[in-house]
Amino acid sequence: MTPLDQTAPAFVDMAHAIVWASVATVDADGRPRTRILHPIWEWDGTDLFGWVATVPSPVKRAHLAVNPYVSVSYWTTSHDTCSADCLVEWYTDDETCTQVWDKFANGPAPVGYDPRIIPQWSEGPTSPEFAALRLTPYRLRVMPGTVMMQGAGKVLSWHS
Repeated sequence: MTPLDQTAPAFVDMAHAIVWASVATVDADGRPRTRILHPIWEWDGTDLFGWVATVPSPVKRAHLAVNPYVSVSYWTTSHDTCSADCLVEWYTDDETCTQVWDKFANGPAPVGYDPRIIPQWSEGPTSPEFAALRLTPYRLRVMPGTVMMQGAGKVLSWHS
């Protein structure tokens, strides 16, 4: 196992370079479902959290109500991959939604973007169609593509 203080920064760097992630939830019958989401991650030297700006759809709400966990997986054509298995918490209050909105609106390229490009969010962060998911990882894995393609580099793995 690699310490969090080595794994988390490498994870954030790779995740933010790739931007889009496949995120899996599980329904009440134990069946997985994936979707593409755009998390933004924060590492403060001690804790790692991810945030997802999302439409609080009935499917996501139902899945997370019975299984409040997601698996987040990133991949790029160079075969760089990283993943995070996380506990998830919904936030719909105006203060948190505004903070998360601002994280994306002011985030570094390429992970930052103007959330108003999403049609359902034209009313801003206090719209009922806007919610935030907080991701708290309990397992991380980072694998540079060079490990698979050239036998060079190091796989980083951490779990709580």
